[in-house]
Amino acid sequence: MQTIAAFFDIILHIDVHLDMLIAGAGVWVYFILFAIVFCETGLVVTPFLPGDSLLFAVGAFAATGSLELAWILGILFAAAVIGDSVNFYIGQAVGVKILDFRGGRLVRREHLERTHRFYERHGGKTIILARFMPIIRTFAPFVAGIGSMEYRRFFLFNITGAFLWVFSVVGGGYFFGNLPFVKRHFSLVILAIIIISCMPAVVEWLRQKKSA
Repeated sequence: MQTIAAFFDIILHIDVHLDMLIAGAGVWVYFILFAIVFCETGLVVTPFLPGDSLLFAVGAFAATGSLELAWILGILFAAAVIGDSVNFYIGQAVGVKILDFRGGRLVRREHLERTHRFYERHGGKTIILARFMPIIRTFAPFVAGIGSMEYRRFFLFNITGAFLWVFSVVGGGYFFGNLPFVKRHFSLVILAIIIISCMPAVVEWLRQKKSA
């Protein structure tokens, strides 16, 4: 329970923790941010890592000069593209084995099935849409790899989605993250971002449940 509480504290107070990280890590903070985004998008076992909330907070700190905006945009864009590509190849190479590992405890099949249903409904553009949805963002390239999607086509959606996701969310933090209201209620804003980003997946799940 303490671990879960600590995790939610990091997410909801990500501005405080990011401030400490910048102060403590110095220039290495760029490498750490790259690693977080890469793992969140590139490894099917880490869909719980912060995505949208982290990007928004990073944009807010870039606006204050604590982080270099150009470096942030380039590094996080690269992390998102490389992460999805790695995830695609993992799905293509060992996807079925990962699903069967320890009876499917490592990767929850319901998350995979939910992503697969989203694919059936929205096709290849799921790679772009999934960028803005937690969990599905992590599983979409994995499912594409398992389904043997043509990599050239996947890569086009990959770089388009990564560009839209990174530049829009970081840009949102850059332009709005330091407004007085947002700064006073930063945790609530982060919570709202998480809820809004989860809504399409929830709506799709309710639609599938109703259809069933």
